[in-house]
Amino acid sequence: MQIICFMYASLDGRIDCAMTEKIDPEAKSYYTHLASFGDFTQINGKTTNAMHYAESGVFEAKNYCACGETFFKAEDSAGYQVCMDTKGTLLWRTNRVDGKPLVVVTSEKASTEYLDYLKSKGISYIACGAEKIDLKKSVSVLEKEFCVKKSVITGGGHINGSFLDAGLIDEVEMMFGPGIDGREGWAASFDGRPQNRNPVALELLDVEQLEKGTVLLKYKVKK
Repeated sequence: MQIICFMYASLDGRIDCAMTEKIDPEAKSYYTHLASFGDFTQINGKTTNAMHYAESGVFEAKNYCACGETFFKAEDSAGYQVCMDTKGTLLWRTNRVDGKPLVVVTSEKASTEYLDYLKSKGISYIACGAEKIDLKKSVSVLEKEFCVKKSVITGGGHINGSFLDAGLIDEVEMMFGPGIDGREGWAASFDGRPQNRNPVALELLDVEQLEKGTVLLKYKVKK
């Protein structure tokens, strides 16, 4: 499976949506380029999904029992919307996000009740990793069982950083808007890697100047 990380950020690499919307309220360049990936599976972290897609509230199991390693495929699709939700707590109104079937990925610590809840809504799921999500195994299941050929990770910073640290990202495409954030404490495009890690080397593939002073940089991750 090819995995691309695609992000829109201020020039200093910050990705707070409320901030980036002030730089480019329409985000036309971002959505046009996202659509250009064709049939792809989009991967987002829990925070991004909680902010934009999931219902308010938290799932609470009445009789907790860890689910263990398992998966359920509700339907076939050319592309899916994948939500990384380690503990399995997000609530969902429907089994689709932006028209794509939803797949929720949890650790094996998620409750069996939560997986039953997802199944009752026709939502696919993958549970793997004893304490936290085993990203490599979840990618393998997406590729082998869901037939995913191309995935695009679109945030947030910690899920980007986790995939990068696991050596799973093949390409990085950064779209920089004409603005600087500079506020202390806000998430960067890649965040949360351990302090003892070295920088990840990249090979520049292309540079594009887009409308309204926006620039798109494309890199290959050196492995």
